[in-house]
Amino acid sequence: MKLKKELPIIVIVLMPLVYLAYVWNKLPAKVPIHWNIKGEIDNYGDKLEMALLAISLPLITYLLLLVIPAIDPKGKLKNMGKKYHTIKLFLTLFMSIMALVIIYSSKNLSITNPNYIVLLIGVLYVVFGNFFKTIKANYFIGIRTPWTLESETVWKETHKLGGQMWFIGGIVVLASSLLFSKQINFILFSIVTAIITITPIVYSYTIFNKGAKTVSGENG
Repeated sequence: MKLKKELPIIVIVLMPLVYLAYVWNKLPAKVPIHWNIKGEIDNYGDKLEMALLAISLPLITYLLLLVIPAIDPKGKLKNMGKKYHTIKLFLTLFMSIMALVIIYSSKNLSITNPNYIVLLIGVLYVVFGNFFKTIKANYFIGIRTPWTLESETVWKETHKLGGQMWFIGGIVVLASSLLFSKQINFILFSIVTAIITITPIVYSYTIFNKGAKTVSGENG
């Protein structure tokens, strides 16, 4: 691991910790740990629980993404080079921002508009949509089904479709977060998430079986 290359991500991981230390004495003994879709607090917990959750989000994400290329059986992630580093940077940043939102909301005993959190997830969908077609077959990142892992062709075709769907889905989520109320936005977000998650899985099964039948027919 090159420290100079990893330093910006390490700084991102530490941001919630620095902010938490700054506001620690201002936090109430009991802080909100869960909100409903309206942004209303519906559960409280000890501030130490919240702190551990907030700190662990970016830290665990970063450590996992740091380790998995070394244990990837096919070594495909190592070959992604800068693209994998970009994914690692973005995912760690996303988790760090989420941790900052949790701490800020706990300090103020409220949550910012839930639409903003959904908007962040929409950005995540768009970014991953762009990267899907460049991800090589592996056991950790991407649309990992028995059929994509079995066939390089199925992996490529599934991620081509998945990339398009995640990108478009992300744009829809972004627009919804800016235009609609919390309730409508949450419903649309749930529908979009279900579609972009389930459709590529079904598609991978379909094209795998189609390929198997083609080979079977040729052999017959």
